[in-house]
Amino acid sequence: MKQVVLKDGKVVVEEVPTPELLDSKSVLIKVVNSCISAGTEISTVKSAGEPLIRRAVKNPAKVKKALEIVKKDGIKTAYEKITNKLKQATPLGYSISGIVADVGRDVRNFKVGDAVAAAGVGWANHAEYVSVPNNLVVKIPNGLSFEQASTVALGAIAMNGVRRADLQIGELAVVFGAGILGLLSLQMLQLSGVRVAVVDINDKRLTIAKEIGAELTLNPLRDNVVEHVINWSSGYGVDAVLFTASTNSSDPLSQSFQMCRKKGRVILVGVSGMELKREDLYLKELDFLMSTSYGPGRYDKNYEEEGLDYPYGYVRWTENRNMQEYLRLVASGNINLDNLISAVYPVDKAQQAFESLQSNSEDRPIIVLLSYGKPEINNLRFTSDKKIFINSSTVNKEVINVALIGVGSFALGTHLPNLKKLSDKYKLYAVMSRDGLKSKTFGSLYGANYATTNYSQILEDKNIDLVLICTRHDSHAMLTLEALRAGKHVFVEKPLATNYEELNQIKKFYEEGTDNKPLLFVGFNRRFSRYLSEIKKHTERRINPLFIIYRVNAGYFPPDSWVHEAGGRIVGEVCHFIDTITYLTNSRIEKISFESLTPKNSAYLEDDNKAIILKYSDGSIGCIQYFATGNKELPKEYMEVHFDGKSIVLDDYKKLKGYGLKIKEIETSHSDKGHIEELITLYNSLKSSNKGWPIEFWDIIQTTEATLRIIDIGSR
Repeated sequence: MKQVVLKDGKVVVEEVPTPELLDSKSVLIKVVNSCISAGTEISTVKSAGEPLIRRAVKNPAKVKKALEIVKKDGIKTAYEKITNKLKQATPLGYSISGIVADVGRDVRNFKVGDAVAAAGVGWANHAEYVSVPNNLVVKIPNGLSFEQASTVALGAIAMNGVRRADLQIGELAVVFGAGILGLLSLQMLQLSGVRVAVVDINDKRLTIAKEIGAELTLNPLRDNVVEHVINWSSGYGVDAVLFTASTNSSDPLSQSFQMCRKKGRVILVGVSGMELKREDLYLKELDFLMSTSYGPGRYDKNYEEEGLDYPYGYVRWTENRNMQEYLRLVASGNINLDNLISAVYPVDKAQQAFESLQSNSEDRPIIVLLSYGKPEINNLRFTSDKKIFINSSTVNKEVINVALIGVGSFALGTHLPNLKKLSDKYKLYAVMSRDGLKSKTFGSLYGANYATTNYSQILEDKNIDLVLICTRHDSHAMLTLEALRAGKHVFVEKPLATNYEELNQIKKFYEEGTDNKPLLFVGFNRRFSRYLSEIKKHTERRINPLFIIYRVNAGYFPPDSWVHEAGGRIVGEVCHFIDTITYLTNSRIEKISFESLTPKNSAYLEDDNKAIILKYSDGSIGCIQYFATGNKELPKEYMEVHFDGKSIVLDDYKKLKGYGLKIKEIETSHSDKGHIEELITLYNSLKSSNKGWPIEFWDIIQTTEATLRIIDIGSR
């Protein structure tokens, strides 16, 4: 399918795989029209075209983050991560209309063939097909065109700003900025019985504002806008200013404050420089309010992604209800878009469409749409588009041909660069992601033969030897099982499973043994690091059991972060440390006990603040201190191994020191946790007919069961 993206600072149309449904709560839409945001999107395009140094100066926080990556992972890894980010094509668009092509099993309010509009950055893109969460989709009223309905996101943004202003019949308002948001806000305010003045530097737009009912129009280039507004408001100042302009200057915002009456308010809907003057607000005791996009629910994962609605009686106007009301007002003729929609371009001419909005002339269009053609109801999906061929290189069976499933930050920052380094052993053959643009972008960057959004195409491909699964934790077990059943070897990032039911299905697959079955490997990388290999040389020669203390300064994540889902951090990360201790003891766990922190409030959770004790059958003890309450300046991992009057200290996989024994005291500039070594070990296992698994099956299962047991006991 065709998708409009920002690539190398330019707007281009890419052929990418057609998306699958995001999940059971999503709607797949065949797009008919999409609306370009003359504010947000054009600003993004202009910024992307600036030199890197200038962009860095404007975003010191990103520079700081880059330096933190260098400090943590080293210059090479940091360079790889930053380069990947810069080369990544960015999807554009967040307001579309179209026809429902498919619905998730939990969607009840839409069916295939429904005419709908949708919103959402990263979801409602400029593309032929989009998959959008249910709460960001609304039906189009009868009689409303797809072109008009495609402005739904912008209409909801304007409506939320008007609601934040909380104005009553007869009150006075200024709309500062006569772009899309300003002219829509003007019409909504008029419908509410509010008297409106409009300020803009474009006389043509002021003329439109006058035609659709503005009492007063002012141009700051020639008018003393503050003085005129004060006079218009009988010397008092207006009740509210809706700031809908987009500017880097702080002067227009200062003028907005000066226009207000005492106890008035300014609502920031657009973009402004934020150098506030205390005297502008203090003497009049003004309120300065932000308007968050489409309304209540925006940026709330439970609402937008999980599909949980706010109760109607408590939150009257959510973003979805704002979208519905906007479309109703347009359909009824109460909001008129005739003078606002300036042009409709076919998607192939997206670059010209964006260029038209970057003009500095007074004739610059207000609303520009893209068109994708209206489809036939019985031809809404094109399954062949789910695979895009990138390279046509012949299959080399001397290497391991890999299909990467999921293109998240860990895959991009670690696995893809390592596969590239080991090109004599591995070949990235295919990339699969629900995001077709990502799979195409990084498939191209790392030389894959094709990109797809369909997992079945991966499983049916006889050329693929190994499936590398790097998706969200809750999908690991299901994807793993499907690949194993298809006869594919599997490398799944931890965790293997997030509950007993999933794990039992995998155990059942191997219940008759691992012989003549595909190999299963879980990304417990630490055991393969040079540090653990050196420690193992000495612990293997011990007489008595090990006493191991493993301290993990895990770092803080807010209670609503995704890391606490699907088994949380115990299942998702503590498995690493259990595996590491098991590797050193080479023994089975006999007993697990733990204690959890009891926080005074909900800022910290019991789930990621635990002291865990593992007792092994050989008499060894492993103590894991896993906490989120520590300071981020403290190194993350620290392990002490004690045995036979000897001690070994591993400091964050950067430094190894021995006491009472002669050890190779390794030291590296960054945490070296064995990611490339695990790939080498896996390759040797796959290419050797008589070599065992890198991690034995019982060991993989034991570690997973241990984490599940901890959360199971903790929930009682």
